[in-house]
Amino acid sequence: MTERITQYERDGLVFDVADTGPLDGPVVVLLHGFPERNTCWRDVAPLLHAQGLRTLAPDQRGYSPGARPPRRRDYVLPELSRDVAALIEAVRGQGGDVPIHLVGHDWGAMVGWHLAAKRPELVASYTAFSVPHPAAFVHALRGRQALKSWYMAAFNVPLLPEWLGETGRMRRMLRGAGMTRADVARFQTEIVEYGALPGGLGYYRALPFSLGGLRDDLTVRVPTTMVWSDGDTALDRKGPEETAEYCTGPYEFVELVGVSHWIPTHAPQEAAEAILGRIGDA
Repeated sequence: MTERITQYERDGLVFDVADTGPLDGPVVVLLHGFPERNTCWRDVAPLLHAQGLRTLAPDQRGYSPGARPPRRRDYVLPELSRDVAALIEAVRGQGGDVPIHLVGHDWGAMVGWHLAAKRPELVASYTAFSVPHPAAFVHALRGRQALKSWYMAAFNVPLLPEWLGETGRMRRMLRGAGMTRADVARFQTEIVEYGALPGGLGYYRALPFSLGGLRDDLTVRVPTTMVWSDGDTALDRKGPEETAEYCTGPYEFVELVGVSHWIPTHAPQEAAEAILGRIGDA
């Protein structure tokens, strides 16, 4: 019998999962970004449930209290990808031949790109929000994307981001990036007070170790949709535009007009429509 997955384990790390919707439905794995947890999907998931889909949204490495390793190297992209593969394999271990669709926003999208490329047998379709294919992102850094990514360097300064988080200055940065006051209040309670900020920063601090892996073949062959919003202050259009070059399966680029970077929380209806459209086509 299929049971709810509220936690799963990989290499001694324990991950918390929000498993909701019809237990017998096709599965959608929802990956959050920085600095949010699985609650960023709270308005998207019910729209998917209404269409008969089961959603599993993990608190990823660095966010789940039982999965906060201390080293920078613990947060390299292949490790993050394997964490999600372990969740999908746990779902498959419940039996049945239920298709599993992958969705990611922000850093969750980066993890999703890697998993879709490296383990296509686990993924029936992929929908990425905001962050383009890793190779397209790196190529975009030669242009305006470099200016928009200034914070990545700042997050690698020891103790500075933690200080920004504790003093409230990061909350002001997030407001400038389009978060609402309610979003920022949730960041304070769900990230800073929850102790998840250092782990979330680990994704950025591991980038020097992750970049070498981007030389590998990361061609994505599964049906894929790339969703980008023109109000995104962190991601320039060039990377999402060029993502098609790295996808050989059915592919669609969706641009949302007047929407900030925080698509799952600010445009849940449009996000759900993009996910359902990709699942339907797949």
